[in-house]
Amino acid sequence: MTSQPPAPEGLAPAVVDLLTAVVEALDLPLPSIDDRDERAYHRLLERRTTVVRIALSSLLESADQSICGDAAWIRAAVRETPLAYAVFEPAPDGGAV
Repeated sequence: MTSQPPAPEGLAPAVVDLLTAVVEALDLPLPSIDDRDERAYHRLLERRTTVVRIALSSLLESADQSICGDAAWIRAAVRETPLAYAVFEPAPDGGAV
């Protein structure tokens, strides 16, 4: 688990942990301009979005669901879906690579 900022007023630490897991899952670096990398980026974003949607849906549908368990499940799913594309790197002169 990453270091978390203090919980905003009114939010329990478990909720902040869940929200942090969601942000971490969906915060992907942009792909290179290669078509294969762009497709891989979109596939990965779609997979991770599905994981987040499932976790949040299950939380809303089951009153006894653990928020901490959902955050851990999201993080485990992210570890199983690592980056598989080249990341965009701007050229030193500010142009695209």
